[in-house]
Amino acid sequence: MRAARLIKMVLLLQSRPSMTAAELARELEVSERTVTRDAQALSEAGVPVYADRGRAGGYRLIGGYRTRLTGLARGEAEALFLSGVPGALREMGLDDAASAARLKVSAALLPSLRDASRTAAQRFHLDAPGWFREPRTPELLPAIAEAVWDDRVLRVEYRRRDRQEDPVERELEPYGLVLKAGVWYLAAAVRGGDGTRVYRVDRFTSVASAGDDRFVRDEEFDLPAFWEERAAQFARAILRAEVVVRLTADGVRQLPYATDPASAREAMESAGAADTDGRVTVTLPVESEEVAYTQLMALGPEAEVVAPEALRERFALAAGRMRAWYG
Repeated sequence: MRAARLIKMVLLLQSRPSMTAAELARELEVSERTVTRDAQALSEAGVPVYADRGRAGGYRLIGGYRTRLTGLARGEAEALFLSGVPGALREMGLDDAASAARLKVSAALLPSLRDASRTAAQRFHLDAPGWFREPRTPELLPAIAEAVWDDRVLRVEYRRRDRQEDPVERELEPYGLVLKAGVWYLAAAVRGGDGTRVYRVDRFTSVASAGDDRFVRDEEFDLPAFWEERAAQFARAILRAEVVVRLTADGVRQLPYATDPASAREAMESAGAADTDGRVTVTLPVESEEVAYTQLMALGPEAEVVAPEALRERFALAAGRMRAWYG
């Protein structure tokens, strides 16, 4: 455990000019006192770790010290080759660069580990798009990806959800790309605007670089955390209606698979005790009555819609038709 932590500490210091004890403690998930002891242990082992004192001080490596990749274990080497997503890299136009990087890493590994890329590929494959949909790569994705890597301002035309509208023009500071269920999204700030927004890449109708104009990236921007927050906000925002449903025990078990899992969890957390028939009444957040009809129909006789009345009548009509068919 400690050996792995010491290696990680060296790699962190190798990748940055200097790091404070607090920064190292946060990255290594230990106390600052442990960082001090680890730095001393590295120094005694011949690794030139130097500590600068004072408020602006920190730890750094001196003498151009570099470690080698020959210390990787097989599991670590295989995980390294899993870190790239081949399909996504290809769609962004980075397949050649990724291939060259993999070759360089392979050449730096011990001979016994150079088959790590092959063994990893045989054991794991990511197929991002959902079932029953043909994945399509947005034509403008490579140009956007290039701007993201270069922190280059983009002049774009973007079509809103209503396809009848004329595209809007924007100057964007592209912070990062996200691939979600086969759909590409861009997190970007409007030039001169406030905050970061999300754009579907397939709705861009025009993308052009704003000359050599680059933006200064906010170093505190965290793309995974930003996306997690926005995704949660979006999932909750589309649940604009509610339906009251009485569920059997099987219906309770099946509800998260028929509807939005978070919505089902929220409904069950606020549900009361089961009635004398063993059924539980829940208030379920849904996108619309139309969507609720499609989702709850999958539960069949395990769910009874109580309200709204119009939706209940629709289920009663459907039940009558099914009874006539199977009568």
